[in-house]
Amino acid sequence: MNVINAVRGRRSIRKFKPDEIPRNVLEEIFDAARWSPSWGNTQSCEITVLTGQPLEDLRRACLEKTLTKAPFTPDIPMPETWPDSQKKRYGEIGKIMFTALDIKRDDKEGRNRFYQDMARLFDAPCLVVACVPSGVLVEYALLDVGLMLQTVCLLAHEKGLGTCIMAASVGYPELLRKVASIPEDRKIVMGITMGYPDLNHPLNKFERARIGMEEFVRWVK
Repeated sequence: MNVINAVRGRRSIRKFKPDEIPRNVLEEIFDAARWSPSWGNTQSCEITVLTGQPLEDLRRACLEKTLTKAPFTPDIPMPETWPDSQKKRYGEIGKIMFTALDIKRDDKEGRNRFYQDMARLFDAPCLVVACVPSGVLVEYALLDVGLMLQTVCLLAHEKGLGTCIMAASVGYPELLRKVASIPEDRKIVMGITMGYPDLNHPLNKFERARIGMEEFVRWVK
């Protein structure tokens, strides 16, 4: 698989098979991902990998929070406002997913089932959590985390694995610290669910959309 095919072929997977990922496959991914670029070669991104019972414990705790409508309290605040164009695209992907699941606008039960599936991390057998030390310049460290996570996703795709970068997976950092023993002096930035994709599931088959190059590239001659 060449790079351009990996970039274009990777997609967010929202339903996984129960098959576990062999440890050696994960090690190969992270051993390669350590070559991701970082500001000044500071390499501030730290990775915690959850599988097995710890992940099941987290899944159960997150579902309980969701059922009680507990608000997210992430270490890195989620954006509350967006420019209109971005807000429109964010809304459109939600409509596409609910349409793929045949969930109508007034189907509250169907929407709640989707949010519960999200709390269960779409049944992924692996969760990758990215953290940075609290003492680093967070804005630059977040750039490094993004570079690392994209690299991990592309490497996973090359090995036939699916991924989904999920803000919801780190919405309750206190649960992650308890289940995964993540120290208090680490900021939990983002998580990636990972596993073998269920390619027959509607959420993994809908047509994706991206804006045209002319909408985000400006040429200066």
